[in-house]
Amino acid sequence: MPLALISWFEPPSVALGPFTLQTFGVLSALGVLAGVQLAARAARKDGLDGKAVLDFAVVAIAAGVLGGHLVHLGFYHPEELRDPWRVLKVWEGLSSMGGLLGAMLAAVLWFRRRRIEFRPYSDALALGLAPGWGIARIGCFTVHDHPGLRSDFFLAVDFPGGARHDLGLDEAILLFALTGLLWTLRRRGLLRGRLLPLLALLYGTGRFLLDFLRARPGDVPYADGRQLGLTFAQWFALALVGYALVRLGRPSVPGGPRETGRPSA
Repeated sequence: MPLALISWFEPPSVALGPFTLQTFGVLSALGVLAGVQLAARAARKDGLDGKAVLDFAVVAIAAGVLGGHLVHLGFYHPEELRDPWRVLKVWEGLSSMGGLLGAMLAAVLWFRRRRIEFRPYSDALALGLAPGWGIARIGCFTVHDHPGLRSDFFLAVDFPGGARHDLGLDEAILLFALTGLLWTLRRRGLLRGRLLPLLALLYGTGRFLLDFLRARPGDVPYADGRQLGLTFAQWFALALVGYALVRLGRPSVPGGPRETGRPSA
């Protein structure tokens, strides 16, 4: 018997015309707001331009929503493409890893276009990304949209039909743990300039393993699809780990990220 079991709950939603306001949307918005503000504050403490973080966030959010929606349709639920109009309904179905991919592509283009070096800002972005994403994952947990395998784990949720892992909760715990680690390293002045690849390494490894606990097609309705036995998130997690190993293997920049952050000549 499990030591404890989280009871099933369904928070109320509010209809606003053609849209329905759910706790997922509210907490996702709060996560974005918190993450952006934390990143901007960290950048200013590093002597960088906090406004640059705020300006980039607008582009990153838009690219993240688009990327998240396209990955949701292309890799998790391609059957929905039978209705071609679903491509335009970006609020219906989002992949977090697709959103991260979109934001990463936006970062490459935005920082290059503004002629601002990305690396000095990477610590600040990591310090905002982890807690912001963790808050958004609590939103996923409240609507239980990532059911896992059946389990008697003490943090399992009593889904209708039996207790299961809730990957929203599991991932939120991982992200908040990483948040604590990153901010501790920050306070101690350790791994300066390497917090983003460290986050990519630890989160990528954790997410790769956690997705083995995700419910499979045929186990629950609307289960996420796989490619060669792995979810898109797992394939992308491997890419994150590869990026992290390359970045962490490079020599650190003397003095860390405390640079002007002004456009280069």
